[in-house]
Amino acid sequence: MQDEDLELDRLQKAYKAAVEEWITAIRREEELASVNHSVAEVDLWEQAHMQEDEVRNKVLGTKKDYEDALRQKYFGF
Repeated sequence: MQDEDLELDRLQKAYKAAVEEWITAIRREEELASVNHSVAEVDLWEQAHMQEDEVRNKVLGTKKDYEDALRQKYFGF
């Protein structure tokens, strides 16, 4: 039981860290969207959007792992 809880703690921590990384990526994209843009700045903005999307996918993966572990613990599937 304790090992199971340690794994849940690890998965929860990974999920929370991914969410924090996502928040940072969103703020970076928003920062770039809030100024007048030159062509180079538009490229940076697009790059920030792509990075935000990558981090979002990471969040969704860590969330799924954590949810799957919770389902296994509480419902056995």
